[in-house]
Amino acid sequence: MIVMAEIRIGSRMVGDGHPVFVIGEIGINHNGSLENAFKLIEGAARAGCDAVKFQKRTPDLCVPKDQRDIERDTPWGRMKYIDYRYKVEFGKEEYAAIDGCCKEHGIEWFASCWDEEAVDFMEQFTPPCYKAASASLTDLPLLKKTAATGRSLIISTGMSTMEEVERTVAELGMEKLLIAHTNSTYPSPIDELNLRMMTTLKALYPEVPIGYSGHEVGLATTWAAVALGATFVERHITLDRAMWGSDQAASVELSGLAKLVENIRDIEKALGDGVKRLYDGEIAARKKLRRTP
Repeated sequence: MIVMAEIRIGSRMVGDGHPVFVIGEIGINHNGSLENAFKLIEGAARAGCDAVKFQKRTPDLCVPKDQRDIERDTPWGRMKYIDYRYKVEFGKEEYAAIDGCCKEHGIEWFASCWDEEAVDFMEQFTPPCYKAASASLTDLPLLKKTAATGRSLIISTGMSTMEEVERTVAELGMEKLLIAHTNSTYPSPIDELNLRMMTTLKALYPEVPIGYSGHEVGLATTWAAVALGATFVERHITLDRAMWGSDQAASVELSGLAKLVENIRDIEKALGDGVKRLYDGEIAARKKLRRTP
């Protein structure tokens, strides 16, 4: 019996035998600006992405107490870290506008929730799925809270041991689960990407769609992930890699994003189905060059 790893996300099936589901990770690269968020949504839609993703935190729950009052330089001047975290968080009004913008441009959107309160917040927008950040892979209460919504859940495996991955999958079960291989260094060194880990995950969990979340500089390695069988890919996107923010340097600008998606679609066509054929275009060359025994 052949097991097909496939799950529905919004209007799309994701998994074996389906086009690669491309996610533009906006995260907090909007720097708290709704205008920036709109530009990134529009750019991702033009590039051909299937979805964009944000990050949602409740700062009082996510920021450790010993870091809250540490002052940092920010685009708004020097301020306490807890105040900065609130500056880059969107609330209900902003996400309602984001929801409208995504519908206008025909693109799905969802979020990585970093705490249980954030899951409750995002549920009002009925997202097609959720993503759990690599940092949350061992936060089983959060993962189970997210899975209990009944929506598909993408877990990311960066900064984790194989034992931690296996334990989390065993706790969550494989129904409506997707797994993203990733390296959590920003940006990731090329020789630490270990793309063949996707092959390992596919063999271990044949009924689970396996994908790739990249934080490296450049596009070639994401294309390689598609060639190796990634059923979905995610890359951080930005308006300008030189913008302020910890994720900007490991992100793809919109012009590069269009190239990324275009070439992913070319790779899909080129991979074919593995059945040997004689194509019409080869017939003339065959007649001219092939010796008849």
